[in-house]
Amino acid sequence: MLSYRHGFHAGNFADVLKHSLLTLVVNALKQKDKPFVYIDTHAGAGKYSLKAEFAQKTGEYQQGIARIWGAEQAPAELHDYLAAIRAENTGRQLVRYPGSPQLVKRLVRAQDRLLLSELHSSDFEALQQLFAGDKQAIVAKEDGLQTLSKKLPPIQKRGLILIDPSYEMRDEYKKIVAALTTAHRHFATGVYAIWYPVIERAAAENFMRQLMQTGIPKQLRIEHCVAEDGPGRGMTGSGMLFVNPPWQLDSQAQLLLPWLNNVLAAGQGHWKVEWQVPETIAERVVGN
Repeated sequence: MLSYRHGFHAGNFADVLKHSLLTLVVNALKQKDKPFVYIDTHAGAGKYSLKAEFAQKTGEYQQGIARIWGAEQAPAELHDYLAAIRAENTGRQLVRYPGSPQLVKRLVRAQDRLLLSELHSSDFEALQQLFAGDKQAIVAKEDGLQTLSKKLPPIQKRGLILIDPSYEMRDEYKKIVAALTTAHRHFATGVYAIWYPVIERAAAENFMRQLMQTGIPKQLRIEHCVAEDGPGRGMTGSGMLFVNPPWQLDSQAQLLLPWLNNVLAAGQGHWKVEWQVPETIAERVVGN
């Protein structure tokens, strides 16, 4: 299991995958003038200092964003993600990393909105302070999974929902499946992005099976592991499960993952981009 406080993990290899893909989805949604809402069920503190005690204790960012930061000839799929990271830092020194809320805030337009949930008291206070006076964002101290269905369908009719818990408790997998199933009934055309860790391969695969068994269509799985699976090795990889992913996200990921694997895992990792529940042209929902 993982530590609940994301400050320990900010900017690690899993964040690089999650946030680079999240940037591509936000950019796809921006191709239409109509507004959309971004809903974050586990928003965390919003952004993080890489010089803070949490980040320095684990040093996970050194094997993540620090390698990307100093790499040359990054693919076009990383351009806007890296621009958002640079906007958090001055000069060439990497000292801060945006969490998902701050990253998305840097990407959205004036007409878009953010609904951010965080239950941990310290992280909620930091998140609230970060977005104080920001009329685009609503910050709530709550269990984002429990309140998700109450926010759907959004008034904007378009939305991106990030479900990114700590997986500190084993029953979180079951809670996510239940929350997604209910949310999808309320808002079937929304883009859902579910992050998951690869700590125990059997647990990850069981989670994927449970998501497939919901009967929800258009499920795209994108995963990157920087080391071989094995018991007692900690988090060796992570993935994102997208429901209703934007057009071409799969092909963009096919271009991005080999580069990330070379930089983050010296080519020794493994990755996959696959449709768990295939999409067909006839099923495609126009409007996302």
